[in-house]
Amino acid sequence: MSMQLKGPGEIPAETVRVARAAFPKGGLAIRVRDELGPMFRDEDFADLFASRGRPAWSPAGLALVSVLQFVEGLTDRQAAEAVRARIDFKYALGLHLDDPGFDFSVLSEFRDRLAGADSGRRGMEGVLAAAREKGLLKSAGRARTDSSHVLSSARALCWLEHMAETLRAPLNALAQAAPDWLSGVSETVWFRHYATRAEDSRFPKARAKRGEMGERIGRDGTRLLKAVFAADAPAALRALNEVEILRQVWVQHFHQVDGEVTRRGPKDRPPGAMRLVSPYDPEARGSVKQDTMWNGYKVHFTETCGEDGSPNLVVNVATTVATVPDNAMNEEIHASLAVRDCLPAEHWVDAGYPTAAHVLAARSRHGVELHGPLAGNTSHQAKGAFGLDAFAIDWERRQATCPNGATATQWYPRTDSKGLPVIRVRFPDSRCSPCPDRASCINSAADRGREIMLRQQQSEHDAIRSIRAEQQTDAWKKRYKIRAGVEGTISQAVARCGLRRSRYRGLAKTSLQHQLTGAALNLARIDAHLTGTTRACTHTSHFAALCPVELTLDGTQAGVGVDVNAHAAYG
Repeated sequence: MSMQLKGPGEIPAETVRVARAAFPKGGLAIRVRDELGPMFRDEDFADLFASRGRPAWSPAGLALVSVLQFVEGLTDRQAAEAVRARIDFKYALGLHLDDPGFDFSVLSEFRDRLAGADSGRRGMEGVLAAAREKGLLKSAGRARTDSSHVLSSARALCWLEHMAETLRAPLNALAQAAPDWLSGVSETVWFRHYATRAEDSRFPKARAKRGEMGERIGRDGTRLLKAVFAADAPAALRALNEVEILRQVWVQHFHQVDGEVTRRGPKDRPPGAMRLVSPYDPEARGSVKQDTMWNGYKVHFTETCGEDGSPNLVVNVATTVATVPDNAMNEEIHASLAVRDCLPAEHWVDAGYPTAAHVLAARSRHGVELHGPLAGNTSHQAKGAFGLDAFAIDWERRQATCPNGATATQWYPRTDSKGLPVIRVRFPDSRCSPCPDRASCINSAADRGREIMLRQQQSEHDAIRSIRAEQQTDAWKKRYKIRAGVEGTISQAVARCGLRRSRYRGLAKTSLQHQLTGAALNLARIDAHLTGTTRACTHTSHFAALCPVELTLDGTQAGVGVDVNAHAAYG
């Protein structure tokens, strides 16, 4: 298809007249169009379409429909029907009342183009640019970030289902690509085991029988792989995605012992970041966070949280596989915010994001103060009168003095357990061995002197000490309450846009879904701002409201005295 460039255009007069009559108080799509105007231009999507071919429906219109689709939680069929039949959609799109719209399959094709280009970031950026032009988005304020788990669109499988479906998928693919070849290498019993879905089978209950079944599936898969990779097999068969997934899964779960195919033990399997969990969503990964176990992905939402009366808008959405830790995303989030000119002066996160290195990097590279509870030193030596803060450091002379007056001059550049450059300072054994406080200072039975680790730069060392001291104050803890509001954003995205489960397979399309979700939340919040809708507070039951102050975790009465900005979800 080719794109025929069109200007944003005016809304037809008849469409305006009918919309005003049908919606005297307006609606979300109508109010957003009146306030923000056209948010997308066809020119912004020119690289996604060919210059020749059958004319395509306006990509700017498709982008707006995609966002409105997530605002209202519509399927593709429902969204296409809304364009054809709903006056508010025609108003937002600037269509004539008799415009027939498009076939619902066009939305899927458009998403494929977006996902292959930039994972749908243009949808988010179009809304943010329009909001900034109208003064609804301001930078250099405060922002907050949190992550949440996202389930894969593919159903979670038990191990036997996983193995059986991983073998069944290439059998079906090979049956299409080379039916005669497959008939020659397959065994008759395979039709009984793999002709239907694994969930239609009754797996044995006894552990021994289940183990035998797993090994039988392993042998069948190994036989198929040997046949596919044989010299006389068509080379094209080895390029099938289903065959490659089978090969990877079999390497991860089976090996040969004395010529027999057996299941690998738990310690002999690859880490979760590498292990495939479904043949139908090979990019999904399994992860665990506290009591939550899931297969799929993880999404990070960053939103503004100013106090100037403007709506809290989502300014960045990042999607990863489930195994990526939160603290690995700080630089990516800040870099993305910098590109959009949305870097905040203060960035509030939970304890999963900041480390000392990340706090210093955010300050030096982006001028952002990353606020979040820093993990303390949990070693035995960090507590009591002989913690690191009790040692006097002379950076000019490169020496350290312990609380009892012993001096260490042995400074060695090293890297810590996380690969960061540090300085190891070691006190002489001759001073530490006879010390009466040795048991309190050194948690080791070996006759060795005390060692401490320092940052390579005095400025970094002093900065981290200052930050940790500040985080112990009541003033900082009170300011930190602002971070809690992003929990409401996650809740709103789950309830309104179906964030908890991916609609699509693969990281690129899941990321596209999350970008459209962020854009949809922004439209909903801008509409709430225009209509004066107040932000919903955290629900507190009648009984919880009676909780005595001394029994609450943070010293405030339940449901009372909480910063309104800490609960950012709109009703």
